[in-house]
Amino acid sequence: MKKAVFMGSVLLTLALAGCSAGGDLNGGASSSSAPAGSPLSSDITITQPQPGDTVVSPLTVTGEARGTWYFEASFPVRLLDGNGNELAVAPAQAQGDWMTEDFVPYAVTLTFIAPPTTTGTLVLEKDNPSGDPANAESVSIPVAF
Repeated sequence: MKKAVFMGSVLLTLALAGCSAGGDLNGGASSSSAPAGSPLSSDITITQPQPGDTVVSPLTVTGEARGTWYFEASFPVRLLDGNGNELAVAPAQAQGDWMTEDFVPYAVTLTFIAPPTTTGTLVLEKDNPSGDPANAESVSIPVAF
């Protein structure tokens, strides 16, 4: 009896390991809902611009974010110069139903005057209407001018 229980638990463990490694119980690959673009965190990606890209005005920023990043279908995007001065800020708008935990495409266009610095930072902020620091999250990517 102990041998049968042991073998059953080994098979269950192997089956579960296969599922967590991207397979299914039949040995096939499972589908992934990972969005296109460079992952900035597990909740947001960016399609354009890519880290290190040279940007000019108007700058269109696109990617995908989980619905939890949005409030009223938007979240703030800021462009800073190399000294941390804000050049532009605008809300990224959801391009689909944002009332989900799935990834939803976003887009925003920032208009700015070229700064005297050669580098800067694009900052995408999770919308946090509560102001609670526990709910605050942001990601930053370096850009060039």
